Amino acid sequence: MIIHVVQLGDTLTSIAESYGIPIDSLIINNGIQNPNNLIEGQCIVIVYPQVTYIVQEGDTLAGIASVNNTSIIELLRNNPFLSDREFLYPGETLVIRYGDKKGKITTNGYANPFIDMAVLRKTLPFLTFLTIFGYRLTRNADVIEPDDEEILQLTRAYKVAPLMLISSLSFEGVGSEEDVYHILFSEENVKRYAANILAVLKRKGFYGVSFILSYITGDIVGIYNRFAKIMAESLNSEGYAVFISISPVTDIENNVIAFERIDYSEIAKEATQMVIMNYNWGYYFGPPTPVASISTLQLFIDYLITLIPRDKMNIGLPVIGYSWLLPYLIGITRANAITYDAAIELALTTGSKIQFDEISQNPHFEYYLGVEIPRKYVVWFVDARTIDALLDLVIINNFPGISIWNIMTYFTQLWLVINSQYDIETIID
Repeated sequence: MIIHVVQLGDTLTSIAESYGIPIDSLIINNGIQNPNNLIEGQCIVIVYPQVTYIVQEGDTLAGIASVNNTSIIELLRNNPFLSDREFLYPGETLVIRYGDKKGKITTNGYANPFIDMAVLRKTLPFLTFLTIFGYRLTRNADVIEPDDEEILQLTRAYKVAPLMLISSLSFEGVGSEEDVYHILFSEENVKRYAANILAVLKRKGFYGVSFILSYITGDIVGIYNRFAKIMAESLNSEGYAVFISISPVTDIENNVIAFERIDYSEIAKEATQMVIMNYNWGYYFGPPTPVASISTLQLFIDYLITLIPRDKMNIGLPVIGYSWLLPYLIGITRANAITYDAAIELALTTGSKIQFDEISQNPHFEYYLGVEIPRKYVVWFVDARTIDALLDLVIINNFPGISIWNIMTYFTQLWLVINSQYDIETIID
């Protein structure tokens, strides 16, 4: 795999000729929305399949998979455009497999119950786990359930393990610390909560549950330890996995990023996997910063591996970018969420050049809106370079996999970078 950064004067034709790749492949593989207008600083991922197959009259996916000693799921991974249509066309070329890969990896995608089913069908072949957001706890330790039966049925059909994500947060990211603490500080409430969760897991056929521990601080980590222990005793004993998500509480001291050194070792003992991730839930009030800083993440990892076994570490990748109005005003400025495709389109329409921060491994650009009084904005997002750098962290540190917030839109380059370099594990027979 090669990541080409568009330079001034580049066209798809010149890039295709330079790498010996058909233009159509570049467009499809990268999900390019404007083939005739590339942005300086934009990434184009170049891949060279090891084995391809030209569709013949009367071919079916099952037949092609059988002849080439592969699976239908693998064909859908290597040719995601197939999920958008019903038929194969004689003469078209399908990718059977890519070349030598760096290793195996598990992938976990987060989705709301209202995800577009076409997007879900296109994404499921790339997933080991699907974590369904929308289950909410109440002050009385009850569980409010979303309508997700259609998602669960489709998930099982693709042999993806479903996880129930439960938190105090609404779809808009609004939560209640008071409700969380009302449960956490009562052992009786935690046990009741565990029983209610277990009932839902059994009734709906989940593989396990995912918790977001958003309010951990050093002075109350013991309360979270008890919570994790009770949950594990209740759920692990019944054969259910327990994923626990934590986020570094960071601050800047003397121009150096620092984070609170919380002892997560007891929580990790009870978890099947620990997901390390910053969740912004589609809105963000903090200052303009990289979305997924690889350098900051590495610092946090260096600390965590002294506390958590490597085979339990799962690294989160937030793929939603943000656009801030400048100047940033503390407590007032709110960023707008933006997808990768929307960021590229915005850079194109505003004539912006995409810059790249080598330290964080995140792309960014500035633009102006307004006629009489132009207002300045800055956008930070992630691209193929960010994704590749994070995956390298996973492999270098011998972690099992990644978790992606979120998969509500299909991110073409994300899955191309992952699938062309790694074997995605399946744990459901």
